[in-house]
Amino acid sequence: MPRLIKTSTKMARHLMIAASALTLIACATATPYQPASAPGGYDGFSQQMIENDRARITFGGNSLTKRETVENYLLYRAAEMAVERGFETFTLQERDVEQNTRVRVSPGVGAGFGRGFGYDPYFGYSFYNPRRGWSRAYPYSRFGGFNRGRGFGFSGFYDPYYDPFFNDIDVREITKYRATSEVKFGRNVDSNDPQTFNAREVLQNLSAAITYPEGKS
Repeated sequence: MPRLIKTSTKMARHLMIAASALTLIACATATPYQPASAPGGYDGFSQQMIENDRARITFGGNSLTKRETVENYLLYRAAEMAVERGFETFTLQERDVEQNTRVRVSPGVGAGFGRGFGYDPYFGYSFYNPRRGWSRAYPYSRFGGFNRGRGFGFSGFYDPYYDPFFNDIDVREITKYRATSEVKFGRNVDSNDPQTFNAREVLQNLSAAITYPEGKS
């Protein structure tokens, strides 16, 4: 029975590492042109019809998606919706681009696995001892650190501020953009309003800049 439990624990650990690797791979590219997983999400476009000729459209991208790309994808989605509904033009109203910026502090070991694995979202790192488990957020830890064992004729000494990964810290600023606009569809292709676009021309001119999910086009 102990061997079975140990094997199951090891397998669960391997599955967790594999899932984390897949997540990192999925986040390693800019957000493609695709429906968002939830309204207003940072992984694609979403829309809501307000009237028969008016909609609210949003496109959000991950931290690798440029602001220009987010804005172009919103324009492209507005043009698609206009053509799908039999309109020739669309006008952007109350247009806005939201910038979401935060600082991520992560360690060389244990990063990205949440509080249960010793990761603290504020200080961003902690460390692991095979006998004592994960520490808490250094330097306010009750764990107490490792025994250094640097001479003195004995195994080591207690140091509450010692962190073996002290120099293994990665600090990054992460920025995501989300463009939102109310869009009014119309048929006046001769409009002089700079916020009014010819839908078919937008589709033609931006098509080369649109990246779809793998396997779709």
